[in-house]
Amino acid sequence: MQLVRETCRDTVDLTLILPVYNERESIPLLYEKLRAMLDSLELTWEIIFIDDGSTDGSTEALCALQEQDPGVVVAIQRRNFGKSAALAAGFLLACGNAIVTLDADLQDDPQEIPRLLARLDEGFDVVIGWKQSRQDPLTKRIPSKIANGVTALVTGIRIHDMNSGLKAYRAACAKQLTLYGDMHRYIPVLAHHNGYRVTEIPVTHHKRQFGKSKYGPGRMLRGGSDFMTVLFLINFRYRPLHLFGITGIVLLLAGFVVNAYLAIEWFQGMRPLSQRPLLLLGILLMLMGIQLLTMGLIGELLVFYGQRSEDPLHGMAEVHRAPAREPAPLSSSREESP
Repeated sequence: MQLVRETCRDTVDLTLILPVYNERESIPLLYEKLRAMLDSLELTWEIIFIDDGSTDGSTEALCALQEQDPGVVVAIQRRNFGKSAALAAGFLLACGNAIVTLDADLQDDPQEIPRLLARLDEGFDVVIGWKQSRQDPLTKRIPSKIANGVTALVTGIRIHDMNSGLKAYRAACAKQLTLYGDMHRYIPVLAHHNGYRVTEIPVTHHKRQFGKSKYGPGRMLRGGSDFMTVLFLINFRYRPLHLFGITGIVLLLAGFVVNAYLAIEWFQGMRPLSQRPLLLLGILLMLMGIQLLTMGLIGELLVFYGQRSEDPLHGMAEVHRAPAREPAPLSSSREESP
């Protein structure tokens, strides 16, 4: 098996993307369920398995499936890079007009996929499968509920299950997402910020049959730091000076006021500056203000040069233009010159 970098030779109606990490026991049963669902649809399709550095024999099981079924694509990562990297690779490889992602642990039900696609047909760009009756232990449900509540409150996007693995996308939306770290948790926020229509529907969720969850307690800390990154990107990606500059100006002015007050006292001979610890605070505030202003200006330079290479039409949904008019015929009454 070799790495092939090429555009899609044939576009299909539907691409399924499944990140896989040590799910050898689930793979055969999952494939059977996927094929049963796909055979009931009158669509052309492909299944892309992203092997995210598995070490339990999942790689061999996936390669065996690919040899049996030409509709299966197996992409093998060199090591475990994480779910965001796996999804980003899957979106890049996908040839489908619609893309559906789901986890490979058999907890997501493939029979829900037609319902997700039906919502896409209603005009939505991202449809999230809301695990309304989630079959996971409290140690996963409670932190997830808190994280979803905070995210919805801060961003204003009323989605109950931001991190659901079962999602359907229009291809244009999925391929415009930039995912790294643990950013896959905030795909609805990123898609909404890019101007796409996001919705959710309740779906069936099953208990894990084999193995155990690959996520530990540390995911809350990683998710929190990535949430701060997302907030920064959606609010200040194209105007970093609005964040760093405003904060810097406030600190600079505060430091100037403190130092001006001390200078007036010094000129009046009230107390020598060497006896005023407040002087250090004033100097520190001014230095911090100058540093933040400089960071904001550097950020603006990076945005400026980045915008030069970005397609100005990347945020355009449609362009309506009147059909070209035929040129008016030349007048037949023109007199011939003698």
